[in-house]
Amino acid sequence: MNRIKLRGFTLIEMMIVVVIVGILAAVALPSYRNHIIRATRVQAQTELLELAGLQEKIFLNSNSYAFSVTAAYNGTAAGGLGRTSSQTHDGRYNLSLDITVPSQTFVLTATPAAGGTQVGDGNISISESGRRTCDPTCGPQGAATW
Repeated sequence: MNRIKLRGFTLIEMMIVVVIVGILAAVALPSYRNHIIRATRVQAQTELLELAGLQEKIFLNSNSYAFSVTAAYNGTAAGGLGRTSSQTHDGRYNLSLDITVPSQTFVLTATPAAGGTQVGDGNISISESGRRTCDPTCGPQGAATW
């Protein structure tokens, strides 16, 4: 009798591979998600620093800060910061500008956009004095500043 050798995988071997892939996915996906949240927070912080720098340029020219994030930038307090929308470039944070009259102080704030991955990550702010805060905290470590 000739025996025919079948080549291939048994069902048990396939199930072992599926279990191993499932375990790896269960460990890797939450870690990847946390990495994306941290990276997006850092990007929003960078954008806040850029906008604060623009505010300081405007203050040097006009002795007061701009009132709007979305108004056209013209280098004076009569203009704005020149953003096309009041969101970060990736759309995961909403940007707001709080000016106190007579526009000698400001607070730029990035608030996580509703329904996005950043929800629950906290609001990020920077003021004219350079004070950087997170409300209530930034990230799982619970830092109140950045």
